[in-house]
Amino acid sequence: MQFMIGIDIGTTSVKTVMYNDEGTIAAQSNNLYPLYQDLPDMAEEDPDEIFSALLDGLTTVMRSVDTTKDKVAGVSFSCAMHSLILLDENHKPITRAITWADNRAVEYADKLKNSPEGKELYEKTGTPIHPMTPLSKLMWLNAEHKDLMNQARWFIGIKEYVIYKLFGVLQEDYSIANATGMFNMYKMDWDDQAMALAGVTRDQLPKLVDTTAQLHGLKSEYAAVTGLPEETPFVMGASDGPLANLGVNAIEPGVVAVTIGTSGAVRVVTDKPQTDPKGRLFCYYLCKDHWVVGGPVNNGGIVFRWVRDQLCAPEKLTAEQMHVDSYDLLTKIASEVPAGSDGLIFLPFLGGERAPIWDANARGTFFGLTRQTNRATMIRSALEGIVYNLYTVMLAMEEVVGKPKSIQATGGFAKSAFWRQLLSDIFEQDVTIPESPEGTALGAIVIGMYSLGIIDNLGEVSKFIENAKTYHPNPDTFPVYRDLVPIYIRLSRMLKTEYKNIAEFQRTHPDPNLDGEE
Repeated sequence: MQFMIGIDIGTTSVKTVMYNDEGTIAAQSNNLYPLYQDLPDMAEEDPDEIFSALLDGLTTVMRSVDTTKDKVAGVSFSCAMHSLILLDENHKPITRAITWADNRAVEYADKLKNSPEGKELYEKTGTPIHPMTPLSKLMWLNAEHKDLMNQARWFIGIKEYVIYKLFGVLQEDYSIANATGMFNMYKMDWDDQAMALAGVTRDQLPKLVDTTAQLHGLKSEYAAVTGLPEETPFVMGASDGPLANLGVNAIEPGVVAVTIGTSGAVRVVTDKPQTDPKGRLFCYYLCKDHWVVGGPVNNGGIVFRWVRDQLCAPEKLTAEQMHVDSYDLLTKIASEVPAGSDGLIFLPFLGGERAPIWDANARGTFFGLTRQTNRATMIRSALEGIVYNLYTVMLAMEEVVGKPKSIQATGGFAKSAFWRQLLSDIFEQDVTIPESPEGTALGAIVIGMYSLGIIDNLGEVSKFIENAKTYHPNPDTFPVYRDLVPIYIRLSRMLKTEYKNIAEFQRTHPDPNLDGEE
């Protein structure tokens, strides 16, 4: 038997998935780590906790392999975008990994975004100007933490740190680099203008390589720990968004992937770089002749978690007593509320927002509360708000790449029939759910197999995906959302000034009970 392993380094866990040569999952592991939020707008992770989780995941799946007769053909990476780690001259971290969810660079991102230079950079890099990007983070660090910048020799992300630990080389794939805000899509190289703004030089950044590049010579200590042979080839892989499209076979023009996990995204593949004149969408590299255009949202499943933990303590306790999943119980409660939640609209901006408004100051809002509003209505309204926001990203994409031919929905919440139907009703379009349980890790595996010559083209991912189910808009429901979506859009735009005002208040009056770890 021959196996291929995909590693997906995410925001809260490393998922490790092993497929056999028959296209089925042979083993998988999900290893968690905390997100540190010690200060307002902070969102950091410990690089060594992530590396330890990665080793644990590899060790777990390798227990399924008899290396005396089975072969691991290779390992390939997926990784969350936009992280930043400062290393000293001995390659030791002098910061934690500052993640995409960290908003402390908001002042510097806003200033750049509203300048002609910001627009020029977006058009070259395909990365919207936002505090999530390493570019903005470096501008902030230069201005407010010059001591750290002076100590730093290297500026990398979490994927590059993991690769350095495993192989002793500092290199970064085009896809991850593309999301830093410092990568010129047309030169396929670090951008001089962006580096000057960030206060870094080319020799302080990793060597750039393609997503199909291979790594050889796994350090013996990690081969011994995990059970992987030292000669096992590793493939660089790409960032998680583009690989999620590949993992659900949404790589043909017009096939849109909608993902709802902790965060969310709407994406489509094109054959060349393409940006949005209004700056709402990203454009990220997958592999040769494959670029992914779309928009990410901060507020996906993490909003549902907030609903459960902060609004629904009685229901959470009931679920525990009944030994059922608390999210399943809340979804059932939401399904019993009429579509449109009796006119209650939720703006789900609990962690600022990226696409399509790109406003780190955005805050959550319930609009339309009355004396008749109850907790069930609020649950459904929050879930609808998540999908409203994804739909507004889809509307922006339609302006740039045209109306989609089909929609593939993935992510943890795509497992729920309620969510699937909600997507179809609000998007007013058929939604197909490919049975690909770990789309991003599968995408990593497929690009790895392509690099290693095991498959001839990326379209062979279809061999791994079966039993797709399609949901159709409910004719009794989607007219309700036609009426509510325009109100949602107007609300989210007209509150821009007040988002800034309330965000500034919250930063200057932090909650003394803020929990520093999530």
